[in-house]
Amino acid sequence: MEDMSGVRRARYAVAAVFAVHGAVTGSFATRVPWIQDHASLGAGRLGFALAFTALGASCAMPLAGRISHRFGSRNALRGLIALWTLSLVLPSLAPNLPTLCLAMFTYGACAGMADVAMNALGVEVERRLGRSVMSGLHGMWSAGALVGSAAGTLAAHLGADARIHFLLAAAVLTALGVLSCTWVLDIQPAADEEPPPRFALPPRSALLIGMVGFCAVFAEGASLDWSAVFLRDRLDSSAGLAAASTTAFMLTMAVARIVGDAVVNRFGAVRTVRAGGVLAVLGGLLVVLAGQPVVAMGGFALMGLGIAVVVPLCFAAAGHAGPNPSQAIAGVATITYTSGLIAPSLIGGVAQATSLVVSFGVVTALACGLAVCAGVLRSAERGAEREVSPRAAAVPGPRP
Repeated sequence: MEDMSGVRRARYAVAAVFAVHGAVTGSFATRVPWIQDHASLGAGRLGFALAFTALGASCAMPLAGRISHRFGSRNALRGLIALWTLSLVLPSLAPNLPTLCLAMFTYGACAGMADVAMNALGVEVERRLGRSVMSGLHGMWSAGALVGSAAGTLAAHLGADARIHFLLAAAVLTALGVLSCTWVLDIQPAADEEPPPRFALPPRSALLIGMVGFCAVFAEGASLDWSAVFLRDRLDSSAGLAAASTTAFMLTMAVARIVGDAVVNRFGAVRTVRAGGVLAVLGGLLVVLAGQPVVAMGGFALMGLGIAVVVPLCFAAAGHAGPNPSQAIAGVATITYTSGLIAPSLIGGVAQATSLVVSFGVVTALACGLAVCAGVLRSAERGAEREVSPRAAAVPGPRP
């Protein structure tokens, strides 16, 4: 019989790992100006260096499945989350463009591998509990990012050296991450199970699911990076009000993800994503048509509410869609990372050629894809139901 108390404990443990992962991202984001000054880079060269984060993640994500197969899920996640938290220090040590590119590549690689490993364990917890938990796990990531960014903002306000700040943050987060891994599921491969390939193209199912995630992450990246600029340049808002729009968007995302599992358990993934797509489109239209800052802020908040649970559901669907969850999750994660990379620059390019209003018209059009394409999650959702229902009373535990 499955030890359900152990599964519930594993859920809280992996939620803590998600929060630690998010805290690293939030900590880094607040000190990018310091890193830019330390490496003596202009905006263009800084953007070039930051692109290596997504490149490193995309290259390393497929390795996570093989590492989990070799060491078991618990030890793999323990090692990968430690690498990720410790890699926070690297960008602050880079004195020039080449070293910063190398640091960001390593930083991204560690982020991507830990991301795949923790999402794969989250999917397994969800399968054993028989109900949606992925939205809440990603909500914990958002909460961790907010905590990390708050601490980073305080450090920047006090004029702290980012090398000292990152060293202290890495020490604390490494300890928390490694300790949390004590209670995650420990899934060991069967003796005759073939190890996954080091690198492999994602399965077709992951590509289709990934395109839904692409639309959501594009809207997220555009809103996070350009909402404040939109309010300032288009609607003549104050700097404080413009910044508040970004904070409101992040808070909406975090809260919606934390409570999103209840909605998914009630209505299912497909209907939830379709409804979210409608909300995101309405939010985009409010932004495009806004004549007052409060209307645009409402639009961004509505967009955040609409897209909040899409990526967690895409990861869950990928994990349930085939026999190799890590490979499918890595495929979806690679597509979403790519979307997050190109969204800010594409929005800027369209705005340069036309206007920010047209840019967010593009975002709104892509948000339509959530409502139209949500059906690709159905087969994975049914597969998950078939997996859970016969085992609701007794699910085999981790293989020794």
